[in-house]
Amino acid sequence: MNGHVGVVDLGYGDAGKGTVVDFLCASGQVDAVLRFNGGAQAAHNVITEDGRHHTFAQFGSGTLRGVPTHLTRFMVVDPLALAGEAKALGNPFHLLTVDGDALLATPWHRAANRRRETGRGAERHGSCGMGVGETMSYAETHPDAPRVRDVLSPSRLRQRLAAVRDALGDCGVPVQDVVDAFTAFGETVRIVGDSYTDSLLAKGPCVFEGAQGVLLDEWRGWHPHTTWSTTTFDNALALCPSLQRLGVVRTYTTRHGAGPFVTEDPALDLPEAHNGRDPWQGAFRTGHFDAVAHRYAVEVAGGVDALAITHLDVPERCPDLRICTSYEGGWDRIEPGPPQDLGYQEHLGARLRETRPERMYRPDDWAEAISTHLDAPVLLESYGPQSSDKKLR
Repeated sequence: MNGHVGVVDLGYGDAGKGTVVDFLCASGQVDAVLRFNGGAQAAHNVITEDGRHHTFAQFGSGTLRGVPTHLTRFMVVDPLALAGEAKALGNPFHLLTVDGDALLATPWHRAANRRRETGRGAERHGSCGMGVGETMSYAETHPDAPRVRDVLSPSRLRQRLAAVRDALGDCGVPVQDVVDAFTAFGETVRIVGDSYTDSLLAKGPCVFEGAQGVLLDEWRGWHPHTTWSTTTFDNALALCPSLQRLGVVRTYTTRHGAGPFVTEDPALDLPEAHNGRDPWQGAFRTGHFDAVAHRYAVEVAGGVDALAITHLDVPERCPDLRICTSYEGGWDRIEPGPPQDLGYQEHLGARLRETRPERMYRPDDWAEAISTHLDAPVLLESYGPQSSDKKLR
């Protein structure tokens, strides 16, 4: 691996970012994995050759290879969830550094998130219920929102946590209990400043591991069924202006939760090993490869240098699987709107909810077809969950 690589999902998430990052780290040439968006709601599955399985949330997906993780300032850090994940991994805190400017997610953010989502009833947005969006929303209007560096000052931390509780409502968790837990987090992990990222990048090749997918982006997804996170390469490029942009897609399109999904087809025989219905996102949905939506994702992400295509073993097992190249009425390109225009994105979502696939076909060579439709070369082909199931082109 030469140089730094950014790994971004070109769909609605769950395309296999974790297994791609694990493969890159298995080469032994990666110095660190940097997480650059989202928080504890991520679920990146990695299965090693000896059968070990972990679903990564805040630790980077190179952890099982001994590759360090750095949580950048763009992350929402949940110390309570992180402690649980660390325990499942054998407490590899020696592999973890955290930017002091990253926001802290608290039990009050999570409780407020779940109340808000439950209150929407049948109009749920598809939240993961982890409070990440609530944390970012609170920070927009509260300059004193708690950040990782605050865990080094218990008195300041207590004051800022109490302010969150007062603003969002009590959830039955004593402030002092959270202060104690967050202070212990601060004593366990290495908290660093802004210059640390630059020092990592100067040391050797790094992988920037994204979360969720471009079609869920806070500004470019189908509002309001989106995340409170920038899921394109933008955050990674802000930290590292020169990197290889690797876009990840499956051979079929998926969506976990509510929102428009033009090519959804419940009749397809596409069993899912690691995703299912949950109380917050709802059902895990599958459908034909949506070349129209994925082309849009490439465009609004600023382009990609290469593709990683996962689940290339699936088309052989699913003879009804197709690629959709246009929607009803010959609609074959989703026009990007003005930057940060949520009204336009909501209009797009309403239109997409009402349309259906028009042109569909089954290619002989899935990797070549996807490469052609997305106008990008294929770097990595994946035929299974383990590193040994992958090959470079």
